[in-house]
Amino acid sequence: MNNSWEKALLSKDNTIREALECINKVAIKIGLVATEDFELLGVVTDGDIRRGLLKGLTLNDTVENVMNNTPTVMPSNTSTSKLVKVMREQKVLSLPLVDDKKIVGIKSLDLTESKEQLKNPVVLMAGGFGTRLSPLTDKCPKPMLKVGGVPILEIVLQSFIRAGFCEFYISTHYMPEKIQNYFQDGKKWGVNISYIYEQTPLGTGGALGLLGNKISNLPVIVMNCDVLTDVDFCKLLDFHKQSNADVTMCVRKYDYQIPYGVVNVSNAKVQSMVEKPVHEFFVNAGIYVVNSDFISAIPENKKTDMPNVIEEQLLQDKNVMVFPIHEYWLDIGRMDDFNRAQIDIHNLHILHDS
Repeated sequence: MNNSWEKALLSKDNTIREALECINKVAIKIGLVATEDFELLGVVTDGDIRRGLLKGLTLNDTVENVMNNTPTVMPSNTSTSKLVKVMREQKVLSLPLVDDKKIVGIKSLDLTESKEQLKNPVVLMAGGFGTRLSPLTDKCPKPMLKVGGVPILEIVLQSFIRAGFCEFYISTHYMPEKIQNYFQDGKKWGVNISYIYEQTPLGTGGALGLLGNKISNLPVIVMNCDVLTDVDFCKLLDFHKQSNADVTMCVRKYDYQIPYGVVNVSNAKVQSMVEKPVHEFFVNAGIYVVNSDFISAIPENKKTDMPNVIEEQLLQDKNVMVFPIHEYWLDIGRMDDFNRAQIDIHNLHILHDS
């Protein structure tokens, strides 16, 4: 019987942030919300938390607000074959074992032996000039700037490789030879790398138009190469599939505080006053999952950016979903971002093993 459930225990008063820390530490990737005498109140997963964030909750809210209080449970004497059958049918990785309402164990699917390479293409946008990082980019394309001694693009590539992806397309324009000479065909990393060359800058959406029919019919992950993140790309892909999405856009919660007291007025009469209110927004994180027909609909050599193409999808009533990122995320657009990355990289798990 698996005793790792004890490390996954949470109180209903724990914060969502504490639940995340717990889930990321335990191998079963699930939090068990229980009373002091181990009576199961609910379970919480990464997906539960992301749905809560989309509803406006914050990481400081309690886990009670996001937990599933009617999870599937099984008695401890259930056979392994039965447990595996239920997990596969319900598409869950872990099942709590409960006797008399109290947790006595947990059964998890062992995915390590059956892990296979993911054939979903990954398109990395590496054609920008990086002018805001000049003079560093005067003689070096931004994707080849080093963070922690490693080119940014290699860090991104390694993150996908660790998740099981093996088919890559890199879009280039500015100093493409420096990128191609370094990564070549990808054999050094045990993957396949192809290149898309923009004769003139086409934008993130226009670059996809150059793929034409070269790409498979599987959902495609598209990512700006100047983003550092430890987001779980497999969970992102699963979310896209389960949502039956045409497009999934990763978003980050961004807080903006108005530095003044705000006065709400109606007909010259003060209705209320709020001192320095904070407004929350979801902002584009530069990571997308798109279906292959999304790419085939982009005209070749048309200059356009991903937000514009997505707006066209919305006008066509396509299913455009958002996937909130609560993990580390940094857009290396300015010099202070680049300097911050040099510090952050040593505290993260996204730098490849040397």
